[in-house]
Amino acid sequence: MNSIQMPATRTAPATVHPAFEWVRSEPIVALGAVVEEYRHRVTGAQHFHIATDNPENVFLVALRTVPGDSTGVAHILEHTALCGSEKYPVRDPFFMMTRRSLNTFMNAFTSNDWTAYPFASQNRKDFFNLLDVYLDAVFFARLDPYDFAQEGHRLEFATPTDPSSPLQFKGVVYNEMKGAMSSISSTLWQTLSKYLFPYTTYHYNSGGDPEHIPDLSYEGLREFYRTHYHPSNAVFMSYGDLAVPELHERFESRALARFEALPVHIAVPDEKRYAAPVAVEEYYAWEEEGEPEEKSHIVLGWLLGRSTSLEDLLKAHLLNGILLDNSASPLQQALETTELGSAPSPLCGLEDSNREIVFSCGLEGSDGSRAQAVEALVLDTLRDVAENGVPIEQVRAVLHQLELHQREIGGDGYPFGLQLLLMAMSGAVHRGDPVAVLNLEPVLEKLHRDIEDPDYVKRLVRELLLDNPHRVRLVMNPDTQLASRRRAAEEQRLAAIRAALDEDASARIVETAATLAERQNQRPDDSCLPRVTIADVPLELPDIESWQVEGVSQPATAYTRGTNGIVYQQVIVDLPALTPEQQELLPYYGNFLSELGSGGRDYLQTQALQAAVSGGLNAYTTIRGGVADEQQTRGVLVISSKALGRNAESMFALVRETLDSARFDELQRLRELLSQMRARRDQSITGSGHSLAMAAASSRMSPSALLGHTLSGLEGIRRTRALEKSLQSDAELAAFAARLAELHALLRAAPRQLLLVTDADHTASTVGALQACWRDTPAATTTGPFVLAPVRAGVREIWQTSTQVNFCAKAYPTVPMGHPDAAALTVLGGFLRNGFLHRAIREQGGAYGGGASHDAGIAAFRFFSYRDPRHGATLEDFDASLAWLQDTKHEWQQVEEAILGVISSLDKPASPAGEAKKHFHETLFGRHIAARREFRAQVLAVTLEDLLRVGVTYLDPAKASIAVVTNAPGAGELRRHAALADAELKTL
Repeated sequence: MNSIQMPATRTAPATVHPAFEWVRSEPIVALGAVVEEYRHRVTGAQHFHIATDNPENVFLVALRTVPGDSTGVAHILEHTALCGSEKYPVRDPFFMMTRRSLNTFMNAFTSNDWTAYPFASQNRKDFFNLLDVYLDAVFFARLDPYDFAQEGHRLEFATPTDPSSPLQFKGVVYNEMKGAMSSISSTLWQTLSKYLFPYTTYHYNSGGDPEHIPDLSYEGLREFYRTHYHPSNAVFMSYGDLAVPELHERFESRALARFEALPVHIAVPDEKRYAAPVAVEEYYAWEEEGEPEEKSHIVLGWLLGRSTSLEDLLKAHLLNGILLDNSASPLQQALETTELGSAPSPLCGLEDSNREIVFSCGLEGSDGSRAQAVEALVLDTLRDVAENGVPIEQVRAVLHQLELHQREIGGDGYPFGLQLLLMAMSGAVHRGDPVAVLNLEPVLEKLHRDIEDPDYVKRLVRELLLDNPHRVRLVMNPDTQLASRRRAAEEQRLAAIRAALDEDASARIVETAATLAERQNQRPDDSCLPRVTIADVPLELPDIESWQVEGVSQPATAYTRGTNGIVYQQVIVDLPALTPEQQELLPYYGNFLSELGSGGRDYLQTQALQAAVSGGLNAYTTIRGGVADEQQTRGVLVISSKALGRNAESMFALVRETLDSARFDELQRLRELLSQMRARRDQSITGSGHSLAMAAASSRMSPSALLGHTLSGLEGIRRTRALEKSLQSDAELAAFAARLAELHALLRAAPRQLLLVTDADHTASTVGALQACWRDTPAATTTGPFVLAPVRAGVREIWQTSTQVNFCAKAYPTVPMGHPDAAALTVLGGFLRNGFLHRAIREQGGAYGGGASHDAGIAAFRFFSYRDPRHGATLEDFDASLAWLQDTKHEWQQVEEAILGVISSLDKPASPAGEAKKHFHETLFGRHIAARREFRAQVLAVTLEDLLRVGVTYLDPAKASIAVVTNAPGAGELRRHAALADAELKTL
């Protein structure tokens, strides 16, 4: 993305739609954009548009949604609004549009006090198709009671036609939130919010507490929609190169012209402040293997100022960075090095999306009896900062990080435009100034002046934290019986409901289930929905240019991209021959390398230097199968960093020092890093359970799949826990450090190459600095190539952990990218999801998600479910989808929609730097542009006959591998399932 020409004045645009009034235009030089604000004359709806030359246009409409309970009304409404509208009266237009679109993003979000409906597309026709559907869904939703029953909650008999079978709660959001609240991080945050906000909406669980979701009535849902989903309560936001008058014409003609102003002012008031700190103790469910010793979480939380005040917001971010930015930060260092807990809490940091800002910190892996000691540790650290301050270089480094964040053009996760809109969201919905949040430079300049006062940071600590009585100390202790008590309470509640049912009421439950199933099984008439076709797909996958840097002692590839003054560097090291024991060290080595001392410095000094001159360093390994043979693998270590152009030379030196002279003799630091890594991996189970289950199911289908599962999957989590327990003595820790140092020596000596991404303004200076840094490096030596033993086998595994929902996976061995059938298998994943799995697993089964995909890198086709109330029946649905494929008459449109989904994924843009990195690494692993273009052409040429053929050829249910992540009761039930009678039971 290139910078656009900034306007000389802030005058009104030449053309403004008559239904809107122009409020202001503000150029933001750091973003290469102009932010324009408009107001709808009749309803008062606001519209903020970020004008750029980026062709990836983004839109969202946000509503202020302020629930007064934990029934999840805003969340369930978000789901139900997307289930059909006035102009598009089909049952599921949102998911249908995901199949008929070239979107680069489509979703909907429910936050604590707002709900947003965003999408993005590079295709003009597609953008306006989606805009029409979104506007109609938000402002003219049908809210069918059966959609409420499907998406929210309902009563249903275990056998839907049999009133004598057990009664159950069902619903997509109900099961989604059971999964969400299985995460200790989510439970911890929700509990802390309950006490930090005793009176306002943040006291409640906006997503819905599974215990309270069944209390929401259909009438309550409709009333919430009537008052909250109105243009007077809406904020429109857009980004890209489309003309604003054209957007306004669509807003007006499709929605706004039908509304008058609504005399309702929806807002969150200021929280009533505590006169003194509060200490509370609660419990969370623990069902994992072993005793719950030292599994308590101890957290301190403060309520700060309003997020709508940019000065308050930046002060809070400055203080947060000073205290917690890296291991050299005083509070982070205290929490990492104390023996009161195993690792800093996942809640450490700032939450600024609410109307009032929250700062929290604490420990996990502690004991409830240490609460006062943890509180004293935190407060004593804060008092030390308030009395003695911190080095000015450390404060400047925090502002440097804020400046780098302000300048960086993202887009490798969410589209960059959407990132900007979400950044501005809080200011918009809380009636602050969202434009100011996007233009931080004036406030950053003021902060640069303020911090030169040696007492500034001292005053900040006292003002925001030490002298702030609105503080909560929360202790969350593990309870091994809580989950079983909750299950029993739900059973008792259902039993009481059942006892009160008469014959007519039971018949209505049966009738509702039958009607809902009939609706779900109907093939909708989707002719009313707009669509794009293969004819709208760009013919060619664009290439980007690279060039070789001369004057360095190893290969160096460079890209000139629109990076807005930021320089990116990577060192790519070929993995040498490694023993299995050395292979198992790779994830620890990658996680620890940039966190250790280097260049003669200890780790604290190195962390401080990283913050001062770069956006941080990270290291990781990538191991992939061959294009033509998944059994042939290649692996590399990547050390990556970024910096402002003025700091490129220092960043290059830091990266080289890390590779040349990382220290592995700081034993206590290694112990701390291992505990933190184990904690992060533990927290990933309930959030990424479907990915972990798929990795387990496909773990014996290629060497890279097996190593990935062993190092980073469910088996990797088990091994990390075991490793932490095994390193109790200094001697054991020293031996571990010696093994890491030995691996480091091998990698230092291996062949390497460099990657540089810079913008045109910094090309000459950064190339010169790169040449100076890397001109003379030792010649590579190697012990031989990295080789993994071939593997092609199946697994049947049940993984037991603490969770309220299940994650199911089935996998089949297939072919790599270079095989002619790879394209058809890739399209088949979307075809099965669109036509069968979405209905069977999500709508009928109640799981939050489910689908299928082909991973050509490991040559495996995989089914999955996410936050699923079922397990055995889901595995049967996976098989039923294959029968549906062969036994049902299909139409070309279904194939075309699946093809469009693949093309949308293949063509999805990244950030300027991200596209360069992707181009380099795809080429490195043999996925050069010609191969990717050929694969894309094969996708566009897939036929229905191809899908039927590859289904028969590769997907035989008798040969499937299976992995399920579940709880103890679920594991017992699965052992009685025919497909898993001989499965291996593993515990986490």
